[in-house]
Amino acid sequence: MGTPVMTQYLNKIIEHLKLLHEEEAGAIQKAARMVADQIKEDKIVYAYGPGGHSNLGSQEIFFRAGGLMHISAILDEGTLLSGGALRSMAIERTPGYGKIVIRDYGLKQGDLLILINAYGINAATIDAALEAKRLGVKTIGVTSVRHALATPENHPARHPSKKNLHELVDVVLDCKVEVGDAVVEIEGLDQRVAAMSTFANAYLLNALVAETVELIVKEGVVPPIWMSGNMAGGDEANARFIERFKGRIKKL
Repeated sequence: MGTPVMTQYLNKIIEHLKLLHEEEAGAIQKAARMVADQIKEDKIVYAYGPGGHSNLGSQEIFFRAGGLMHISAILDEGTLLSGGALRSMAIERTPGYGKIVIRDYGLKQGDLLILINAYGINAATIDAALEAKRLGVKTIGVTSVRHALATPENHPARHPSKKNLHELVDVVLDCKVEVGDAVVEIEGLDQRVAAMSTFANAYLLNALVAETVELIVKEGVVPPIWMSGNMAGGDEANARFIERFKGRIKKL
C-alpha cells in the first residue's frame, strides 16, 4: 500500500514550514525590527488580508492568545467569506476597493501595515499597497513570489496595473506557495487537494510575532500580550490593558 494521503499532506506541510524557516529567517527578523519599533512607541500595527482566505492571516495574529495586543486586524466585510464567497471574490477583484478600506481605517504616515495575500495579485491587495505607499505607511507583505510571477498578466484577478504585492512592500515574507495552492495528488484525479497557504502564512506571521516580542523584551520593554480567556486568570490579565486599546483598535 502507498502512503496515506493524510500522511502525504503532513509531510508536505512539514517540508514547507522547514523551507520557510531556513529561507525566510532574515526577512522575518527584518520585519520583526519594524514591528518592534512601532510597539516601543506604543503605535498600533495593522494587518490586512484582502481576499477570501487571506483574511485568516489577519485574524491569526489579532486578539490571539500569545499575540501582541498592538495588532489591529483590518476585517472589512467586503472580502470576508461570511458575506458570501462569490461576493468576496468579486469585491477583491474590484479596482479602488482596497484604497477605500485603508482610508476607512485611518492609516497615516509612519504607520505600519502587514498585507497578507498568498497570491499577491488581486486588485484589493494592490490598491491597499499603493495607497499605503502614497500615505507614507511602512509595509510588510506576506505573499508567494513564485505564485505571482507565474500568474499571467491578463488574469482577471489582477489589478489594472499588473503589479505584484512583493514589488510594492518594504519587506517581503515569501510564503512560497505553489501555483494553485493545493499540494496533494490523488490517483485518478487531475486536481490537487489540500491547500498550503494558511499553514504557510500562519507560520510566518506567528514567527514574526515571536521574534518581535523577543526583540522588545531584550531591549527592556515588556509588551502587552493577550492571554487566553479560556484559562484561569485570562480575563483578569487582559482586563489590565483593555482601556489602553479601546477606540484605537477598530474591531476590539
